[in-house]
Amino acid sequence: MHARDATLVWRMAHGRSLTLDRPRLMAILNVTPDSFADGGRFTSPADVADAARRAVDAGADMLDVGGESTRPGAQRVGADEQIGRVVPAIEAVRRAGIEAPISVDTTLAAVAVAALDAGADAVNDVSAGTEDPGMLAACARCGAGVVLMHRLAPPTADSYSDKYDEAPVYGDVVAGVRAYLEQRLRAAVSAGIDAGRVVLDPGLGFGKTVDQNLELISRTGELLTLGRPVLSALSRKSFVGRAGLGRDSSPGERLAGTLALSVVHQLAGARLFRVHDVGEHAEALRAVWAASGDNEKK
Repeated sequence: MHARDATLVWRMAHGRSLTLDRPRLMAILNVTPDSFADGGRFTSPADVADAARRAVDAGADMLDVGGESTRPGAQRVGADEQIGRVVPAIEAVRRAGIEAPISVDTTLAAVAVAALDAGADAVNDVSAGTEDPGMLAACARCGAGVVLMHRLAPPTADSYSDKYDEAPVYGDVVAGVRAYLEQRLRAAVSAGIDAGRVVLDPGLGFGKTVDQNLELISRTGELLTLGRPVLSALSRKSFVGRAGLGRDSSPGERLAGTLALSVVHQLAGARLFRVHDVGEHAEALRAVWAASGDNEKK
C-alpha cells in the first residue's frame, strides 16, 4: 500500500488519529496484578503516568491501558473492577499533559465508555465485539477507534501456543483468520463504525500453535487485502520464545526473539506494534524502515 494511502490513517475519538505511513508503537501499560509479562508493575495512577511519559520519550506513538489480563488461564475481571483500574490511570496520564492517543484493552462496553469518557480514544477488544453485544454500538456512539482481534476462545479456555495437547484446527489458518476479521469488520460498519476507525489484529498467541502464529506473520499481506491496517501484538509471547530459543522460556528471555519477529512482521506489512520494550522496538523498526526501501523520503 502507498505510504499516503488514506486507509493508513486510523481515526479515533476526541479528534485524535494516527497516521500509519511508517511503523508506529503502542506501549503496553497493564494495570493488572496478573498479566503474563508485567503484572503488578504499577502501584498507583501516578506510576502509570510516569511510565507513559517514559514510553512516549522512548518513541511510543500511542498507549494501551488494560485492566484485565488476557493471558491463557487468566481469571475474568468484572466491569466495576476494570473501571476502577483503568479510569484513574487514564485520568492521570491526561493530567500529566500527555496527548498521545490512548486505547483501553477491554471486551466490555461499560469499561470502554468509562475509559473513553476519561480521555481514552480507542478500544482494543480481543473478542472483536463478540463478548459484549453492546460494544460495537457503544464505540460507534463515542466515535472511538477500534481494534478487532481474532481468537478461538476466551482466555479461561485457551492455552499457551507451545502447550496445546491438540493443535487448534483451521485448515488454512490465514484464510480462517481473514474470513473472521472480514466478518467482524462488516459487523462494525453495520453498527455505525466507519471503516477508517478500525484496525485488525490476527490475534497472535490466541488459539494458535507456534507454527500457526509464524504463518500468520509471514502471510500478513493476505490480511491487508481487507483494506485496514494490521496490528502486531507478539511482544514476549510464548511462541516467540519457542521459535527463538527452542525451549520453554520466561517473558524476560524473549526480547531478542520479539524484536526479530517484529522486524519480520513489519516487512510483511504490519504498521502498528503493541510492545513492552518501546525503546528497543523504536530503534530496530526505524532502522529496518530506513533500509527497506518502502519509506518515502520527505
